[in-house]
Amino acid sequence: MVFVFPNRVDSRRCIPDRAFMTGRRLILPPSRLNLRTAAKAVVFGAILGGLASCSREAARPAALDGLAPPVEAVQARAGSLPLTERLSGTVVAENQVVLLPEVAGRVTTVLVENGATVEQGQPLVELRNDSLREQARQAEAGHRISEARLRQAEAAFAELEAEVRRTQELGRRSLVTELELETAAAQLDSARADVDLARAQLEQSAATLAEQRELLAKTTVRAPITGVVGQRNAEIGMQVTPSTPLFTIGNLDRMKVRVNLTDRMLHYIEVGQPARILAAGPDDAATALDARVTRISPFLNEITRSTEAEILVPNPGQRLLPGMFVAVDIAYGESTRATLVPTSALYHDPNSGRTGFFIVSGPMPDRIDTTRTAPPQRTSADEQPGTTTGVPLSLAEPRPVEFRSARIVARGAMEVAVESIQPGDWVVTLGQDMLSTERQQARIHAVSWDHVLELQNVKREDLLEDLLRGSSASAGGNGAN
Repeated sequence: MVFVFPNRVDSRRCIPDRAFMTGRRLILPPSRLNLRTAAKAVVFGAILGGLASCSREAARPAALDGLAPPVEAVQARAGSLPLTERLSGTVVAENQVVLLPEVAGRVTTVLVENGATVEQGQPLVELRNDSLREQARQAEAGHRISEARLRQAEAAFAELEAEVRRTQELGRRSLVTELELETAAAQLDSARADVDLARAQLEQSAATLAEQRELLAKTTVRAPITGVVGQRNAEIGMQVTPSTPLFTIGNLDRMKVRVNLTDRMLHYIEVGQPARILAAGPDDAATALDARVTRISPFLNEITRSTEAEILVPNPGQRLLPGMFVAVDIAYGESTRATLVPTSALYHDPNSGRTGFFIVSGPMPDRIDTTRTAPPQRTSADEQPGTTTGVPLSLAEPRPVEFRSARIVARGAMEVAVESIQPGDWVVTLGQDMLSTERQQARIHAVSWDHVLELQNVKREDLLEDLLRGSSASAGGNGAN
């Protein structure tokens, strides 16, 4: 097995047992490694690479001059990859709003704390309302005055209306002059106008009263929706204005993930396509939530030439929280059928600048080592020292390998679809840096897809943590002894 590190280390002084290092390469016998051992070797070699005690001018071990380097290889397979677009998204709560007061005032009471679940209309904050309460009482008094004036005007109008009827009756008997009849009619019209004026004043006073009552009610800040409050900024005694944020409130049962789409993406990303939201979970494990693209704004920003898409996703257990930065994979189709190889098989040669794959020439044995955990064991007591079993048959003889450029059809998270490679070809997935782009030989260690994918999932941070934990445990055990 081969691991690559940044510094040149003299392995003859630094690496014990059967491992040796040359140049920037640590070589370990594959038969003696399991996945965890290989992982720790990566970190151990990286730490050794920076030690000043190790010479930067290490000589190339003579073993490599006469032996083909060991590498790992897996068999390419046919298939197609889902076409996905990896985007960065920001999580917001459904109906998430910043709660602002509608009137200025001093905070007298804060009724909820961060994380409280509230119902629509529930009081959250109360402001000082002495002056507004007095203005509301004045408006109520003015409204009552307007009502009394209307009743007074209506009574005067009724009285004049009766008098005009009597005057008209006398006029038919020729007992009053024409002038008296006209005067009575004019007085009736004036009384009717007084009634209309009193009614208008009553409506005005009613509107003023309603306005004052509404202002008074606004001194109690209420929840506009049912949800959870957070980001509390309200404190008793603080002076607030209509631009002062008090809380943020939103529905955490359903979240909204916003992503930016370029004008090019709008040609193949549509509403309704599947989307997967990837967020950090416990112990840095990724949490995947499946949803669909809910809506896409048709208006692009004139400067960035991008628009915004939203993905509504249920949030059971509140695994997503507002403000989180998440990765979003939007699936928009499938690639054409091609040959699939692991992403770790892709190799860029720094000398020639070519990118491609190392292909094993010739047939490979059917046996594939999938355990890689059993240590080598003596087959019998009669065998000579150094004779062991457990070494894969694929390492028995060096095999020719060649570097082949390949056009990538599609990229997946763990696989790439390529051309120029046929299904069934054996592709080197580990140890490419020990080979050159010219045709040569290597000792091939055949492994399974599961092993390669598992190794690709290993994180360097986890390896370092495991190594440090194991070192601490060993140090504690030595101290106890």
